[in-house]
Amino acid sequence: MINTNNTIFFNIDSTGHQAAHMPQPWTPNFTLQFSCFSMSSNCAFRGEKKTSKQGFLLSGPTITSYLRCMVSRPCLGTIAVYWGQNGNEGSLADTCSSGNYGIVNIGFLVVFGDNQTPQMNLAGHCDPSSNGCTGLGDDIRSCQGRGIKVLLSIGGGSGSYSLTSAKDARQVANYLWNNFLGGQSSSRPLGDAVLDGIDFDIEGGTNQHWDELAKALSEFKQQGTVYLSAAPQCPFPDAWMGTAIATGLFDYVWVQFYNNDCQFSGNADKLINAWNQWTTIQAGQVFLGLPAAPEAAGSGYIAPDVLVSQVLPSIKTSPKYGGVMLWSKYYDNGYSAALKSDYIAVQQMCSLHIW
Repeated sequence: MINTNNTIFFNIDSTGHQAAHMPQPWTPNFTLQFSCFSMSSNCAFRGEKKTSKQGFLLSGPTITSYLRCMVSRPCLGTIAVYWGQNGNEGSLADTCSSGNYGIVNIGFLVVFGDNQTPQMNLAGHCDPSSNGCTGLGDDIRSCQGRGIKVLLSIGGGSGSYSLTSAKDARQVANYLWNNFLGGQSSSRPLGDAVLDGIDFDIEGGTNQHWDELAKALSEFKQQGTVYLSAAPQCPFPDAWMGTAIATGLFDYVWVQFYNNDCQFSGNADKLINAWNQWTTIQAGQVFLGLPAAPEAAGSGYIAPDVLVSQVLPSIKTSPKYGGVMLWSKYYDNGYSAALKSDYIAVQQMCSLHIW
């Protein structure tokens, strides 16, 4: 054992945690322990005294780089994804069994409000108008059995939807509760599975009464699970859902950092400035919304390695950071897997400090 100011020892303590130990003549003698969990934003480190000097030796310059890596490395959080808009993207059950996602948004309910008969569009997967999608109930339960939340997304980039009054908002809320959530109906489009919540992807129609819809849906939380999420564009506040998001009722807000002025464009400055605005809202968690491939959007794509190295270290410091939302499953031909792989690679760089 060499006791100099240029050495640090690593120990495995009695709990199996890996620790960095600085031996005498360092005063006081102490251990640094670090933790970061792949599906959590709670990265932390702590110091404590320790007297054992058994371990293996690294030079000061080497350990300095490890410590820097450990403190700055990103926590990935949850990956959310949209499914339902291309029949070639695989089944919902396969999407969930991939192990890449923690939340899946089924899109979309494209017609509702203003006394219209609600209609779903699930592209080539099935035809809801002929009760052809009730079999998805088994897939939904399969996802939920894996701990994955499944939400119904309402709105989308095309369709016919709007709310004309508070009464209209209440009627839509009742429809959603009875046909997709914990209520009862003889015509549930996705079968008897109970979805976990409703996602607001409002991109047209009207910017009125979405707050009243959120409030009406939240009242059903007394009877069962109702998560609320929203997918605003990143210019703050969102032109369509700003008032609704301001209610503070949303559990997840996945901000679309693509096809707009605050997306990543060679550097993350604009993105980070916009992110810092969004993390001031009253919401459970805020997600970074991205296209899963260059062709998934007109602009705003960020390669996984760039995301991990240049973006996540800056935004994950917010206690509201929840993870990454991807558009969409069809375009995710390896993006989520690569994102997790690049994240794990960073973990391995710091593997001497991870438990």
